[in-house]
Order: sequence, then C-alpha cells, then structure tokens
Amino acid sequence: MVLSRQKARLLAGLAVVAAVTGMTATASWAHDPDTPAGRDAARRFLVDREPVSKAAPITGAAATPCVNGTAAGYPCKGVDLLSVLPMNSIGGGQGNDIWGWTDQLTGKEYALMGRTNGTAFVDISTPTSPIYLGNLPTHSGTAPWRDIKVYKDHAFIVADVSGHGMQVFDLTRLRNISSPQKFTADKHYAQFGNAHNIAINEATGYAYAVGSNTCSGGPHMVDIRTPKTPVSAGCVAADGYTHDTQCVIYKGPDATYTGRELCFNANEDTLTIVDVTNKATPKQVVRKTYNGSAYSHQGWLTEDHKYFLLDDELDEQKRSVNTQTYIWNVQDLDAPVHTGTYTAPSKAIDHNQYVLGNYSYQANYRAGLRIVDISKVATAQLTEAAYFDIYPADSNGSFNGAWSTYPYFPSGNVVISGIEQGLFVVKPQLGNIPPPTGQAYTNDTDVAIQDKATVVSEIPITARSGNASSAVKVDVRIRHTYRGDLAIDVVAPDGTAYRVKDPSNGDGADDVVATYTINASSEPINGTWKLRIQDLYTGDTGTLDSWTITP
Repeated sequence: MVLSRQKARLLAGLAVVAAVTGMTATASWAHDPDTPAGRDAARRFLVDREPVSKAAPITGAAATPCVNGTAAGYPCKGVDLLSVLPMNSIGGGQGNDIWGWTDQLTGKEYALMGRTNGTAFVDISTPTSPIYLGNLPTHSGTAPWRDIKVYKDHAFIVADVSGHGMQVFDLTRLRNISSPQKFTADKHYAQFGNAHNIAINEATGYAYAVGSNTCSGGPHMVDIRTPKTPVSAGCVAADGYTHDTQCVIYKGPDATYTGRELCFNANEDTLTIVDVTNKATPKQVVRKTYNGSAYSHQGWLTEDHKYFLLDDELDEQKRSVNTQTYIWNVQDLDAPVHTGTYTAPSKAIDHNQYVLGNYSYQANYRAGLRIVDISKVATAQLTEAAYFDIYPADSNGSFNGAWSTYPYFPSGNVVISGIEQGLFVVKPQLGNIPPPTGQAYTNDTDVAIQDKATVVSEIPITARSGNASSAVKVDVRIRHTYRGDLAIDVVAPDGTAYRVKDPSNGDGADDVVATYTINASSEPINGTWKLRIQDLYTGDTGTLDSWTITP
C-alpha cells in the first residue's frame, strides 16, 4: 500500500508509542490519519496505554451484590458483579471490543471479546463461572483496534491493521468445546485490509466495514446473507472516513424513508445519514455538524427511530467538560436537529453506547459502564440510572478502562470489556429497568422456494410457560424476484394459521424483509411454530433466508 505523507508521519509517531506499549502500531491507522482530528485522536489514545491488570479472576462464587456503593471493591450503583476474567486468563494482550451471541439451539450465552492479538470466546451461561473456550488469532499483526459483530450464528471480525481483512467464524463450533482451543477462521474476506469497525444490519444480511483502506474510509458494504460466502456489495465514499455506524431498516415517523435501509454514520465531525437501500447507488441524505464537535465517534438510535444519541470522543479533553452525549431529533431525516446535550457526573471520555428500551448502556472508559435513563429523550432530559466502574482509581478523561459493553442477552446479564482489566459480567438490578423483550427464536436454515410450491420452516419452543403474547413479533427475511407471488402464514403448534402476507399481482418488487405482529394470546408458547410460504405463480423463485419469532 502507498501511504500519504500524512499517514507516514503518523505511523512514524505511533512507532515510538509502540516501543513503550509493546503493541505493533506501525501498520494501524485508526481515526483517519488524513485529518487533523484523526491524527490527534490516535495519538491521544495510544499515549494513555497502561500495563494490563494482574488481579486474580473473580469466579466460582455467588454474585457480589452492589451494597453501599461497592461490589468487590468496584464502585457501583444498582449493578451487581457476577464475575471477572483478567486479560491473562482469556488469551493475553490488551482488550478492545466486545459483542455477544446467544445459541438459539441450547440457550447458552457467549461473550466474544476482542484483544490486541485476537478474539476470545467465553461461555458465560453460568455467569458466575465463565469458561474461556479459546482464541481466534489475529489474521495479520497486533491491533489496538478490533471489532466484532454477529449474524446467523457467525462472528465477523475486523481489525485496524494492514492486511487483516474480515474473519468469519462459525460460532456453532463452540458448542462442544471442553478445553481452550486455538481456532482458525472459517472464511477470510480480503477485499479490504484494515478496518476500524464493522456494523451489521441483521434485517438485511449486509455488513458495513468502516474506516478501511477502501471506499475513502466510508462504509465498505458486504453481502453476508450466506455467511461463509461474503460478497462485496459496494462503497459509500461521498463523505469520506466513517468512524462507526448503525444501519437499520427505518421504521421512524419520516414516511419518505419508511422501509428504506439507512446508515447513521459518525464521520469525525458530523452525523451523516446515508440511504443504502440500493447498494450500487447509495444516496447521502444529510450531513450535519454540531456545536461542541471534537471527534464524532459512535451513536445509537432509540428503538422508535425518532432520536439518535451520539458520543464524541475528544470533547471532554479538548473542551474540559464532563462526559457529553449529543441528542439528535431525527424525525425529519432531511433536517435532523441537535436538541440538547446530556452532561454526565464524571469527566470520563465516552466511547461506545447501545440502546435497550428506555436505557442507553454506555462504556465510558475510566467511568466504566454507565446506564442512562433516556425515557425523557423527547425533551432532551437524560439522567444516570446505574453504573459499574471497572477503573476504581479515578474517572478522569483518559483512554483506559471500559472499551465497550453488550446488553442484549436474554438473561439480562451485561458484559463489559476492559482494556487493561479484562472481561466483566454484571447484572443490573434496578426494578424500573425493563428486562429484554421476550426471548427470540430463529431458524436461519435456507429453504428454496420453487414456483407454485409450498414450503415450511419450523421453530420448536420448549421449557416455557404460559401462552404467547397478544403482540407476537415475526421477522421474515426472504430473497425472491417477485414478492407479490407469495402468501405467508404463521402456524401455531395446534395448527391455527395466522395470515401475515397476502399475494398481490401488482407487487413486483424483490424480497420480503418485514416484521409482522400477530395476536396469539390463545396459543401456548411451547410447541412447534411454523412459517408457511406459498408461491402461487410461475416465473420467479427465491429462498427463505431466516425467520424469527418472539412469542
């Protein structure tokens, strides 16, 4: 690769940092080195590196409750400690990103934690006694920045180091592991080298690698609907480097974009929204800066897609302010409005946040996990509801401590990745924090849909009690060249059919990507639920990619 003069100067500087930290920084260029803000962000991050913690694991006992503001020596409020695995017990190196996987077959929960030298897989099904299952080594060189997401029981892993590309790992291989393994990837995608982050829209089966050496650093789109056969799908390059993104099928109030696939990009100094429905011709919807911008880092939509919460990684240091969360009203996507800024109690730098219900789960470096009540986001009034601080020494504005968090396990347990500290499993215990919505069950085995044929896909549900809800959610993902040919029913265990889609001669569009709601409150949850698809005409065929039911 031919480096620009700016990249070369940055990498020379990072080589000095690498000599101090022991990390190979000379091939990693997170935070776009072609911009002053990017170079400054990378420099500040690497200079703060500290040695990893040598503390002993905390496992095997009962949960340690948060009492009088502390749990096993960690400051807390409303969050209990379940376990801690330091870095040297999960493969070494320093920590970075984290994500989770729930095995729909067994119900087991797993933490997938990025490290400078690879990816650790940890069974946290017994959260007080997590089991390290092994390591997938980095594809090329040590990387302070690694990122992981999951789709169809596969992990997709990128790293900000030259030549790494995207590793694809079949997570079902973890089911029968009894001792730590050294794993190999099932597939390697090499159409980019370094990438800073990866996002996946599970509703469409597309991955978005951002901050790579392609697409001017913007989203590099990959079709992963067949996980072990990823295919390049296009570039979003109009606004240059994207640091992180969330891509969704839009369901908010702006009718112009209902059902469109949109990416909400943190682009260093702006919130940039892009319509990527047509991968060949992505369209930039809007590009907006904001007062207080220092380095637009990452953000997440509220579940109704009305608001977007954005974190800025350098404002705390550059402006000497406490942790800031920028609140955007995105109900008019052509003209989003920065309606207010939440200021947290500490001076820690915010890093990654994810929304679940009325709460944003934030990993704020030296302040640890912060759970923010966003129920009054419409009036830009956020408040801190709970926290668990994995860096007890202080909550200053330096790049140590909590890198990221994952709050989407059906159990309600939350995992935190600590750069120096390792893996934490915790349990929020605030009575007014709603648990995750009903457990979802997925069948992602492809089923071919032939002309004038009927196909059925089954999901067995066991070990539940009571009836299904009056608002059962059914997510359906079908590839088809004429969706009007299709009639779709959800069939309850007793044979009762609930029609969710009628055929329509006039609907010649491709694919069915939809969420349907049925009232199945008279049906017991336990039993075999079926998705029945009828192709009523000739000339077009397709494939059922997956369907999910949340009863």
